[in-house]
Amino acid sequence: MSPQQAVAGPVAPPRVSARRRRPGVIALSLALIAAGGAGVAVLLLQVGNRTPVVTVVREVQVGQVLTEQDLGEASVALDPAVKAVRADDLKSVVGKRAAVELKPGSLLSPSQVTKDSLVKSGEQLVPIGLKPEQVPATDLVPGQTVQLVQVPAQGAAAAADETADDGAPKTIAGRVVKASTAAPGTGVVVVDVATAAKDGPTAAAWVSAGAVRLVLDAPDGR
Repeated sequence: MSPQQAVAGPVAPPRVSARRRRPGVIALSLALIAAGGAGVAVLLLQVGNRTPVVTVVREVQVGQVLTEQDLGEASVALDPAVKAVRADDLKSVVGKRAAVELKPGSLLSPSQVTKDSLVKSGEQLVPIGLKPEQVPATDLVPGQTVQLVQVPAQGAAAAADETADDGAPKTIAGRVVKASTAAPGTGVVVVDVATAAKDGPTAAAWVSAGAVRLVLDAPDGR
């Protein structure tokens, strides 16, 4: 190295000014971290707090007796508002009847089963086919009370034996046991109606003659 050349000294690194963090930003960051941790904790608690319940594994029609093959078990995070049969009680529902149609994949609730036959002693079951224009807009569900009304066959006038003493149409009280879905193509809905045994044959004759209509009673029975 030439004597004339100066020896270079150490080069100081450039100073980078540190950012000043605002207290508000720091507080917000801490709050978000805390909230995230709380959310994770709640999620973990929900995942851990699962309840074994009874599920439906195959379709069961209204009135059908439940078997063990119809039912299964699952462990779910159950909302307190949801009423479901606990897995420990599975044996208690086997042998009971479905009070409503049960669909696979659904939870079984206590109100969906009954120990009673849907057609009681002293009753008969009368199937009634309803055309699309005769089906009420209100869904037909088991337990609804109805009136079967005798009406003149299409194109015929009312006969003397088709009216009561006061001139009103004859009626038979009944209760819906089951209503099918609309048949493809025709849209006909078949409704199984339980009537008093003494009225069953009469109602069946009205149905055969196409001279019956189904009228829903008011929910309070009035």
